[in-house]
Amino acid sequence: MDTVKIPLAALKGRGSALDFPHRFSVDTRHAFDDGWDTLQTEHAQGAAPPPTEVIWEDARSIITSNDSPDVYFERAVNPYRGCEHGCIYCYARPSHSYLNLSPGLDFETKIIAKRNIAQVLRQEISRNTYQPKLIVIGSVTDCYQPVERELRLTRSVIELMHETRHAFTLVTKSSGVERDLDLIAPMAQQGLVSVMVTITTLDADLSRKLEPRAAAPHRRLRLLKTLAEHGVPCGVSLAPQIPFLNDDMEQVLQAAWDAGARSAFYHVLRLPWEVSPLFRQWLQVHYPQRAERIMARVQEMHGGKDYDSNFANRMKGSGIWAQLIAQRFEKACGRLGFNREHVALDTGAFKRPGGQGQGMLF
Repeated sequence: MDTVKIPLAALKGRGSALDFPHRFSVDTRHAFDDGWDTLQTEHAQGAAPPPTEVIWEDARSIITSNDSPDVYFERAVNPYRGCEHGCIYCYARPSHSYLNLSPGLDFETKIIAKRNIAQVLRQEISRNTYQPKLIVIGSVTDCYQPVERELRLTRSVIELMHETRHAFTLVTKSSGVERDLDLIAPMAQQGLVSVMVTITTLDADLSRKLEPRAAAPHRRLRLLKTLAEHGVPCGVSLAPQIPFLNDDMEQVLQAAWDAGARSAFYHVLRLPWEVSPLFRQWLQVHYPQRAERIMARVQEMHGGKDYDSNFANRMKGSGIWAQLIAQRFEKACGRLGFNREHVALDTGAFKRPGGQGQGMLF
């Protein structure tokens, strides 16, 4: 097996090791409690990680529509492209290729920020033809990634949701959502919001490698507890499940239940386009002894390939190993009580910006 030599400076504080070529090829932070004691001292412990660059975008439209049969929502808004969390498995990495940027380090360090997101969204939901449906905030990349602490784009969207009583949900790995509980908690009392927190593992060492700039697992559990205490319907995402790597599904579900989560879901690892070679490289750097076994099981779940885009099984996989994961999940959820009651958010409470309600459409 060839030795993979990666400069340590390129690895520290980032998920990808290098500016990975794509298929179209021709920072100072405020103190923040993300659960990692090392976050504020990483510059003093050696080479600093590559800095983050914010690239402003003036978006022409904000609400995106989804018609994939294996995705539960129809509409989404995304304040950012790219994500500082640096999760090596992120299925959104290839999207940077369309911007002529690397799905590797560029995805983690060159963040596209839609600075006019609230203004354009206001215009879109003000139209007489607009019919309110559940909106997912941050369906592609985390809406509470570190740059949000300064840019507050997600905050501006939630302020608009609060003003118009528009139902929404979000999925995050960040404790940053606590900042906006002054808006989220009152909306939760009106049945207008829910929050899902992703916890892939309770193993802090593995989490730091998989998701280098996301909050620590214990911090995400504390976030769930805080949300539940404020009356916010919350759940846990265990996506992605990676064979022979994050095998503590039952422990994660137990800890999440104890913290107040009452719904749960998972997906298996997906490796579209450039994510596959990036993940393979990451395995060779961090878990070379297990790399072949892990990839063999991943391929088994995707019909012998690194990734199968078929809607029927791309999320949950197929084959014996995928069935085993599904059985473990269903058994643990049944024992604990997850997903017994569906939280239906109220999309009928929407009032058009400027005081116009549903009864003033015509």
